[in-house]
Amino acid sequence: MREEEVHYDIAVIGGGLAGTCAAIAAARLGRRVALVNNRPVLGGNASSEIRVWVCGATAHGVHRWARETGIMGELYTENQYRNPEGNPYYWDQVVLDAVRAEPNIDLYLNTDVREVDASGPDDSREVHSCTGWMVGSERRITFHARQFLDCTGDGLLGHLAGARYRIGREAQTEFDEPWAPAEADRALLGSTILFQTRDTGRPTKFVPPAYAKDLSTTPILRNRILRTGDNGCDYWWIEWGGELDTVHDNERIRDELQAVIMGVWDHIKNSGQFPDAANLTLEWVGSLPGKREYRRFLGDYVLTQQDILQQRQFADRIAFGGWSVDLHPVQGMYADEPGARQRYADGIFHIPLRSLYSANVTNLHFAGRNISATHIAFGATRVMATCATLGEAAGTAAALCVAEGLTPRELATKRPELVRHTLLRQDASVIGFADDDPDNLARTARVTASSHLTRLAAEPTPAAPGTPYPLTRDLALLLPVDPALDTVDLLVHGAPNGRSRELTVELWSTGHPENAVPADHLLTTTVTVPSDGPHWVTARLDHHPDTPQNAILIVRACAETALILLPERTDGVLALRRKAEGDAAVDHDIPEEDGQLVLEWQARGLRRQTFAFRAAPDTTAFHPERAVGGYQRPYGGPHMWSSAREGAAEWLRLDWQYEQELTETRLVFDDDVDEYLNNLHRHRTPYEVMPELVRDYRIQSRDAAGTWHTLLTVTDNRRRHRVHELKAADGSPVRTDALRLVVDATHGARHAHVIAFKAYGA
Repeated sequence: MREEEVHYDIAVIGGGLAGTCAAIAAARLGRRVALVNNRPVLGGNASSEIRVWVCGATAHGVHRWARETGIMGELYTENQYRNPEGNPYYWDQVVLDAVRAEPNIDLYLNTDVREVDASGPDDSREVHSCTGWMVGSERRITFHARQFLDCTGDGLLGHLAGARYRIGREAQTEFDEPWAPAEADRALLGSTILFQTRDTGRPTKFVPPAYAKDLSTTPILRNRILRTGDNGCDYWWIEWGGELDTVHDNERIRDELQAVIMGVWDHIKNSGQFPDAANLTLEWVGSLPGKREYRRFLGDYVLTQQDILQQRQFADRIAFGGWSVDLHPVQGMYADEPGARQRYADGIFHIPLRSLYSANVTNLHFAGRNISATHIAFGATRVMATCATLGEAAGTAAALCVAEGLTPRELATKRPELVRHTLLRQDASVIGFADDDPDNLARTARVTASSHLTRLAAEPTPAAPGTPYPLTRDLALLLPVDPALDTVDLLVHGAPNGRSRELTVELWSTGHPENAVPADHLLTTTVTVPSDGPHWVTARLDHHPDTPQNAILIVRACAETALILLPERTDGVLALRRKAEGDAAVDHDIPEEDGQLVLEWQARGLRRQTFAFRAAPDTTAFHPERAVGGYQRPYGGPHMWSSAREGAAEWLRLDWQYEQELTETRLVFDDDVDEYLNNLHRHRTPYEVMPELVRDYRIQSRDAAGTWHTLLTVTDNRRRHRVHELKAADGSPVRTDALRLVVDATHGARHAHVIAFKAYGA
């Protein structure tokens, strides 16, 4: 056995997506990081060992413009390009490559941390080191660091350090949460093992092992749905252990789950009820239970059900989520009630930095499913893409603590702007903060462009005439109102045989800027639609809000009439339809609660399509200034520059009154965060790279004589966020009074889109 001691700025314990993103974030900020994982692969529940889909704020496409950016966004889009078949082993390599690309990270796989050296009184402890055993290498390694991150999921590091935590459900009276039980208890969400099948092309048999569960002795056949076309995460409901201790009873839980999987497969193969299963065989069955819940640490703030559903905007928000409050019966697969109860907010929700560090350990951050949240709120924050964004935020905060000599609490309460500026500079998953970073010199520049989009419209062409979409239900368009919405022309196909119709049109606000649902009624008007057609009809709105925002134009159902649906995406615009009887918003097997606007107004079947319209007056939503000092995501509007011309090189330019000394530029391009992605492709978008993303571009500076010089050229770009060092020919900083971004090509979109163009000095 070898005894080793190593020293780092930051030690991240746990290599799931939260820990991975935490380590990458801290390393990119110049900190030396140890990433320690007790398994041979990274990714945690998302790894090829367990194979849970990486879900997040999009909630399988329920929320609009909600896909994660930052490091999680990089992993999503890189996997989309490399791994179009959703191979779980290829996904492992995407995650591993992202870590190995960072020279400041030392990766310790198969290293199980079991000991912690911490001292101090109960309300002010400090972690000095932790020690792990590297399986197979007989190495006992002690990790010394200034800041520690517990990303273990189960919270073992924090527990050994003396951090305060909870296990189980809080009483309803403690946080006044409607879904909490009357009395506190130790009930948890259970664990799951998944499986996958393969069609062999010929009949195959299955001889069940002796331990296979006889499903006829359980409530499963009565209360759960078995289908041969389902596999993998479709069987998320094979869940058990909520009445046990999901850590100390882990082996018992694993045995029960595997017995049920064998019983499920025995029933499918041998009951005679599934003739289409004749050629199927088991391709893979997991050996590790995918855990949902155990310790939840106590931070300076405990996130609650109301924070989620009321979308409370914290001043120290550092990430967002969008998954439903998704809670499962404690009996899991043996429960008589449905496998889940879900409640969605009207849009994404926010998570504060104060929920990511320990209230009583002065150098401990945490990220993932163990953050400071109630059991009810945890039901929404626990999904892995959200955990990944929390990891990036916690890793960023830990790096800033080291750099500034602050404790996590001091950083959160005394320097929150430092965290905000850093996260925005990294294009992390934060919504509702404009870039007010004083170091971004682009904010002091005059911004111009070769052209910019001014007309908000989607009109048919001979090549794409559109198709009638019957108004058998309410239909809607979400439109940016910037600066006003005086009229909207709609292309409507009228009733036959000379009969005109009166069409009711309503204008609604969205409530929160991050929402895409009708919240407050603004006005109602009617338009007359002649027979046959289609005809352009005009809705007069005269809507002049005080600030730029989105609005939703609802066209009420009308017999024998139809809007014209065009097969194209219109920037900043969404087409929506009201849910009809029989429609399922998310999962056919989970009953939907009433009164959920995001489920009532659906985008399903309408993505990348638009109802034909023409809006007046011209919009300013795509002016070049929108790419400097603004929001980096849709937020009450699209918030990006879009060129107007097609085909030619387009440019975006920064001019300063005086010469600047520049060392770096950062670019944020549009990769359509409305497109729902998934690592194992539950939903498969046809694009390996989003068409809107800029593919080829140049950065140029202007000399004193007015001549433009190309500093760098990029081709075949696949990244949303690009960071470029700026150097003159002699290696010194670039001295110029103007910087220009020239877009030579996109990945297919007609217009050039730039969300942010930033410049920094020495």
